[in-house]
Order: sequence, then C-alpha cells, then structure tokens
Amino acid sequence: MIKISNLSKSFYNNVVLDDISVGIEKGDVVALIGSSGAGKSTFLRAVNCLEKADRGRIDLEGFQVDFSKISKKEKLTLRRETAMVFQQFNLFLHRTALENIKEGLKVVKKMSDEEADVIAREKLHQVGLSDRADYYPQHLSGGQQQRIGIARALAMEPKLLLLDEPTSALDPELVGEVLCTITDMAKAGQTMLLVSHEMNFVYQVATKVLFLDQGKIVEQGSPKEVFYNPRSNRTKEFLSNYYRAQAPEFLI
Repeated sequence: MIKISNLSKSFYNNVVLDDISVGIEKGDVVALIGSSGAGKSTFLRAVNCLEKADRGRIDLEGFQVDFSKISKKEKLTLRRETAMVFQQFNLFLHRTALENIKEGLKVVKKMSDEEADVIAREKLHQVGLSDRADYYPQHLSGGQQQRIGIARALAMEPKLLLLDEPTSALDPELVGEVLCTITDMAKAGQTMLLVSHEMNFVYQVATKVLFLDQGKIVEQGSPKEVFYNPRSNRTKEFLSNYYRAQAPEFLI
C-alpha cells in the first residue's frame, strides 16, 4: 500500500496542490484527469521530488518521508523506488537506446555494465524494441523514443511508476503503440500513477480515477463511477466539454 498524505504546493502564493491525499494499492493504475493547470503534473513532480512540496508525506510500502524536510539521502531512496516517464522523452541524445536504459542501472543502482546490459535488453524486448538497441534517439520515431523512456523506467523496478501525459508530444498515429505498452504494464501488475488526456484509454486501463480541479481532488472512484455517474458539477462540466469535442464512438 502506498499512501500520499496532505500534499500541498504553492508558487508565489498561488495554491497549486491543496492538501491532496490518495491511497494506491499494489497493482493499481490511478489516473489523474482534469483541465490544464489543475495541478496534475505538479502532483507527479512533487511525489518524485522534482518539485519541492510545501508539506505532505508519502508512505511507500514502509518507507516514510516528510516532503517538507526530506533529506538528500531520503530523496535518492525515494527516486530509486519511483520512476518517471516524461512528456518529452528526456533521452540522452548521444547515447543509444540500450545505453539510455543502462545509465540509471549503472549510476543509481551501481550495477556493472554486464549486469545492466542484461536487464536493459530484457526491457527493450518487453516494449517491443529489441531491434532498436543500437539506434540513437534521432533515428527513432517519437513513439519509439517514448517506449525507450518507459523501458528505462521499468528497468529500475519501481514500486510506483509515474507517467506524465506520456502521449501528449506524439503525433496521433504514434499514440496507440505507447498506450498498448502501458496497457501491457497494467496487465503485468505494475503500480502506476498516470496523468493523461486520453479519456478512452483512462476508462479502459485505470482502476481508480481522480478528477483534479484547482489543486483539489473533487471526484474519485472507479472509471465507471466517474465517467458515467459523476457527482461533482465541475466533473460533469469537464466531461461534457470533452464529449462534445470527441467522435461519437467515445466509450464504446
């Protein structure tokens, strides 16, 4: 069980995260939805300490941290137990796909090159890119680069995988291959905290959906509960606007 409690963050007196708490069971896929600026990405970045939270705690299967006074050692430990998949891939441009995956294993986990190589190749196979091991990022499509980013995160064997709008930088025709990879991870039991604007995908893959608005969780429940029986007027408004912008096949 992972518990995030009372997570709060402000920028120049602007409250971005307002006392957010959430429990995540092992194997859960918790999806954060909401309008741009609602605090979704900041929430992920605060959990991973890429943004320093003003206050809040995390209990990561017994490893407990107070974000307001986290030490450097605790931060490193937290980042070993979580892994982040970014919108913009963030691959090292002058390293091959295989080398990108090996980097964290060697630097963070202090593995030998041989040990890291075995795991990196296994993860490349897992995301269907074994034949791209020696390719540099500029020779890979956006979808392939994102799948390398996912493989890099999975190689760290995180207790919690954080995905920040992993398809937002992709052309529409490349979105499907990344979503299929994430779906496979969910089926394999990977615990995930996911920010996405792909509502149909969220409905299919999430075990729990949180709707954020102005830094607060105003709705939470199963995908069926949130999408088909929302209680908050703000959630109803958000989904209504989304439905109007989509093809009528949504949620078939």
